[in-house]
Amino acid sequence: MSAKVDFKKDYKDLYLPKTKPMLIDVPEMQFIMVDGAGDPNSEAYQQAIAVLYGLTFTIKMSKMSGKQPSGYYEYVVPPLEGLWWVSGGAFSFDQRENWLWTSMIRQPEFVTPTVFDWAVEECGRKKPELDLARARFASFTEGLCVQIMHLGPYADEPRSVELMKDFMVDNLLNDETGSERKHHEIYLSDPRKTTPEKLKTVIRHPVARGE
Repeated sequence: MSAKVDFKKDYKDLYLPKTKPMLIDVPEMQFIMVDGAGDPNSEAYQQAIAVLYGLTFTIKMSKMSGKQPSGYYEYVVPPLEGLWWVSGGAFSFDQRENWLWTSMIRQPEFVTPTVFDWAVEECGRKKPELDLARARFASFTEGLCVQIMHLGPYADEPRSVELMKDFMVDNLLNDETGSERKHHEIYLSDPRKTTPEKLKTVIRHPVARGE
């Protein structure tokens, strides 16, 4: 494969929706994931992000040492994503102290459990300060969802969620966001380098067709 794969550009329906809600059937994908709890400003959350990127870049840069996996191709690292919920119920923007989360980064198809195990060992040698035991490799099938591109601060996300809920009502869809199928965010902007009003975040809620 000669051209570098950029998942955001090659799968625009998944990563670049419009600022109006849309229905999408999200296929199975594979991720490196880290689970946690609490405010995303916490040290635990920041450490989780460090683990995700440490392992992801270990796999991406494996070509530099000639240890790239079978089927390896050039690619742009996909964006950081997050699943959010609270114990026993739907995600609430007002209960930060009760938030549960799974942070994750999509992996190319050539990444297997064996490749993941290799990355954990390799990254552990280079970055022993990372708690790599927190990471796991898993497939994730989200299924039928409504999504929207949210432009602006994270604190303003309820505004976009309301648009999604109106869309669901108009299209006879039931919002299934809860502790099983979760509130999903895909972060297309780096908040360290982007002003709040220019942040781009995909918001996705699982749905089921109503009657």
